[in-house]
Amino acid sequence: MTKKSLFSRLASFISGNQSELQTTNIMNEEEIEQMKIGIISGSVREGNNATAVSQWIYDFATKRNDEGVEYEIVNLADYQLPLLGAALPAEYQDTAMAAVKAWSEKMASLDGYIFVTPEYNHSVGGALKNALDFLKPEVANKAAAMVGYGSLGGARAHENMRSILGELSVASVRTTVNFSLMSDFENMSVFKPNAYNEVNANGMLDDLLLWSKAFQTIR
Repeated sequence: MTKKSLFSRLASFISGNQSELQTTNIMNEEEIEQMKIGIISGSVREGNNATAVSQWIYDFATKRNDEGVEYEIVNLADYQLPLLGAALPAEYQDTAMAAVKAWSEKMASLDGYIFVTPEYNHSVGGALKNALDFLKPEVANKAAAMVGYGSLGGARAHENMRSILGELSVASVRTTVNFSLMSDFENMSVFKPNAYNEVNANGMLDDLLLWSKAFQTIR
């Protein structure tokens, strides 16, 4: 809520214009109820598992029919972001800047995030880290959840992600979804998740939506 809108509402209350105040309250509540949650598919590797995992999360989330919530898959590989700070050939600079702009605008348009994070060398993948380094105000004062996959379900990547997101002023919810390459993938490559993952998925989404709605009130 802006200072101007707060002052306007106080003036209406003091002057006795209750109907105007009530109308403003209803409008603000309607605005808060509408949310867009991005499912960030965080791998750019050809043939990656993030695509299948992201689709599973999207299907699971949409079937919940959360009122006033729209889910969208955002595929990091579609943006072809340059390496932050690297020198670029002159002929590639316009394309690279357009990609950065598109990524920035997409992330700014979302009210919350579900990051699908592969784990590499006990950490988040380099492409996702690079993509996050392009952001700051676009994601500030928003909430995020994490879904991982790997030998330990991406748990170590999630811990790394919490530090990164904290620096970006993003609050990460406690509950995560962790898909094991040993038990949720056939031959460690074909995604076949066990049903028990749905328990954490529900808990994660409940927390994410609660926090995302709360953060809408301060942006």
